Amino acid sequence: MKTNEKPAGLIMIFGATGDLAKRKLFPSLYRLYKKGRLSDRFAVVGVARRPLSNDEFQASVKASVESAIKDNGELEDFISHFYYHSHDVTDSSSYLELKSMAEELDTHYSLEGNRIFYLAMAPEFFGTIAEHLKADGLTDVDGFKRLVIEKPFGHDLESAKQLNKQIRKAFSENEIYRIDHYLGKEMVQNIEVIRFANAIFEPLWNNRYISNIQVTSSEVLGVEERGRYYEKSGALRDMVQNHMLQMVALLAMEPPIRLTTDEIRSEKVKVLRAMRPIEGDQVRDYFVRGQYGKGHLNGQEVPAYNQEPMVDEQSNTETYVAGKLMIDNFRWAGVPIYIRTGKRMAAKSTKIVIQFKDIPMNLYYQTEQTLNPNLLVIHIQPEEGITLYLNAQKSGQNIEATPVKLNFANKGIDDMNTPEAYERLLYDCMRGDATNFTHWDEVALSWSFVDKISDVWENTRAEGFPNYESGSMGPKEADRLLEKDGFFWWPVTDLDVEQC
Repeated sequence: MKTNEKPAGLIMIFGATGDLAKRKLFPSLYRLYKKGRLSDRFAVVGVARRPLSNDEFQASVKASVESAIKDNGELEDFISHFYYHSHDVTDSSSYLELKSMAEELDTHYSLEGNRIFYLAMAPEFFGTIAEHLKADGLTDVDGFKRLVIEKPFGHDLESAKQLNKQIRKAFSENEIYRIDHYLGKEMVQNIEVIRFANAIFEPLWNNRYISNIQVTSSEVLGVEERGRYYEKSGALRDMVQNHMLQMVALLAMEPPIRLTTDEIRSEKVKVLRAMRPIEGDQVRDYFVRGQYGKGHLNGQEVPAYNQEPMVDEQSNTETYVAGKLMIDNFRWAGVPIYIRTGKRMAAKSTKIVIQFKDIPMNLYYQTEQTLNPNLLVIHIQPEEGITLYLNAQKSGQNIEATPVKLNFANKGIDDMNTPEAYERLLYDCMRGDATNFTHWDEVALSWSFVDKISDVWENTRAEGFPNYESGSMGPKEADRLLEKDGFFWWPVTDLDVEQC
């Protein structure tokens, strides 16, 4: 993988006046430009319904970058590569105008016919746009063509199949980049390195030495203005089907033959195939759903989910999911992988805790001392790093074992400026590296697993919603999910092992 590549190409951003483009895409492209990872042979066409001139669009891009990045020298040169096209996604004549603009820019910047189509807009338009790009000639190029799609990819397995069928009329599977921004995060990508580059971990990464794994992604924010979308999705579809299962696949996959896109994806698919299906009456035993009620966060009272804008007062939609996954293969048989994700929780945190089994014999029983488990904690956000919890003797003590922790932080003492996830993924797409994008097989298997749970929840009224207070860590039923296996949730804040 060459990090010094400077690919030439035209990037068309559909939905260029939207929040995603302004908050993430424009600043990420600017960071790549500042780092010298974009050559001067690039152009960006913003595509949206709103009528704007090129100057107005460039001013909007400039404002987006200035609000996100303090060090913004060379900004005028950067925004000079941006152009705007007012567009109707259902009108062929609008696509023909876009094609003409693309061909002019291709000649002006010597782009070699390379095109990236980034769909940063409502998913109901994905299929329509892809079909028009093919029918109206925008994919007839001498260079590469790539389609980047934001989640959600479908609402369930059947809708995902239909969407995939539409898109595949215009793009082959290896030209489709289904973006999951979690896969662009530094420490998610570091899971592979932690596992496969360290002799102290990989031999222990199995059911002989690991007792359980916990994956938590908690948010302090509520649904805010996304009530209409969230009522159709819920936490299960919004977070578990993609982000959570992707992290589980990386944690549980076998070592690939080599670190190539196809080999890594192949091993992730094997994990998803090996996940024990949960359906019917089993859902109650393996999964817990919750919905936040009112509460207090940062000294302010916040409303319950069913009082948020565009949310049904009798809503049956879950804002919290906790589940127990079992992977029925030789490596992981018998090891529970617990996942939980929710909104309006006590802290914003994405964290993975690998808990190792207790040693066979406690030599410190004469001191009536209980040894603490060894833990490997992978911090994904907001902090980034790794913590290893060990037992050791502190200076001045007897032979009593005391928990200590070894820390590595990407931000903090090491002061590593880790790339924004979208910056990394945009650069990967330009270079044609699809390793950290989701393959259709992964999408289909994830939906197949999640749909069985959705079917039960949609046809069963949840009891006691809302069932957890805003500012808490979720419903009590989630604690009992682990208690019946003899475990408990590790805190998402800095772990005090002695107190746990």
